[in-house]
Amino acid sequence: MPLLQDKVILISGGTQGLGAGVARRAAAEGAAGIAVTGRNADSGERLAAEITASGVETRFIKTDLADVEQARNSVLETISVFGQLDCAVSAAGLTTRGTMLDTTPELFDAHIAVNLKSPFFIMAETIKHLCSRGVPGSILNVISIAELGGQPYLAPYVAAKAGLAGATRNAAHAHRWDKIRINGLDIGWTATDGEAETQKKFHGAGDDWLEKANASVPMGKLGQVDEIAEFIVFLLSDRSGVVTGSVIDWDQNVYGGSD
Repeated sequence: MPLLQDKVILISGGTQGLGAGVARRAAAEGAAGIAVTGRNADSGERLAAEITASGVETRFIKTDLADVEQARNSVLETISVFGQLDCAVSAAGLTTRGTMLDTTPELFDAHIAVNLKSPFFIMAETIKHLCSRGVPGSILNVISIAELGGQPYLAPYVAAKAGLAGATRNAAHAHRWDKIRINGLDIGWTATDGEAETQKKFHGAGDDWLEKANASVPMGKLGQVDEIAEFIVFLLSDRSGVVTGSVIDWDQNVYGGSD
């Protein structure tokens, strides 16, 4: 049986990169309905049309995660459209740079809003809905391996993502008796269009950045969207059993290891 047979799934930050990959994989695994959120209506509507054409009804919900009320409303709108919600994925992430010395309060607040506050309340609204129906469900938060420490230029990002890791564990513990499984994925360096823009904007990378990046890591390639998306869908599904409260490293560097 497909992993997400008859499930309705919401993917925040789902219009490009990893989020779009999860949406496509969820459709391939039998989802009954998919909602994707993001700020770019063109890419969102295009993705929704693509997946709907494949046979799985998909809706784009325009959402700016900097506004927590829009984040909360994306859950409510998904439920309104499909009549239920079974799984939620928070895949969005703000990655603008800042160190301890140059991060402004405004930049810090922006990271907290997108990388912590909105995922927190997406979890909350999803849990409320599942509890009201008295049914099990699953939630997956895409976090970052950087939450374990990260680079100096990611100070506000690390602070927010570390908070999300803690919130993931807390929510999983609080709602384990409701049979709502909540997990996180600490992804490492991943090959996406968004990462290409980041490398060029903040690090002066050229068009050959991916080739150089692949050569610099142990497995000879960065994390791949399709592989991560497949694992996320597995964690959302009943096939992952009783696993909850886990924040799993998806990286090729071993944190705590030393040469």
